[in-house]
Amino acid sequence: MEITIDIDDPDPLFAQLMAQIKQAVIAGELKPGDALPSIRQLANDLELNNKTVAKAYRLLERDSVIQAKGYRGTFIHPEARANSTVDLNAWVLTKLRETIEAFRETGVTDSEIRIAFGNIMNNHKN
Repeated sequence: MEITIDIDDPDPLFAQLMAQIKQAVIAGELKPGDALPSIRQLANDLELNNKTVAKAYRLLERDSVIQAKGYRGTFIHPEARANSTVDLNAWVLTKLRETIEAFRETGVTDSEIRIAFGNIMNNHKN
């Protein structure tokens, strides 16, 4: 599997990396149990910051596409193929769009929605 990152692409670098790993899983290039390079190694190979690769790996692990096994390494998850078709970002956008539309239908202004959203996000961080 060859990963190519395009710095001119509007998609964030970590998202490009995630998409290419998911696509390789769907295409069968990466199979359950296959080892992935370490964060440091992949960052060096792709000339990326370690934090960029770490973010991609963290989100892929959250999505059960990969699984970290401590010092033994990172591997393709047994259910990776099914989980690679799930797009949490699209789901979040759909849910937010539906919720915002429901607010607008009841007369809530965009300004009120933004303020409420900001308040909830700020309270969640605490």
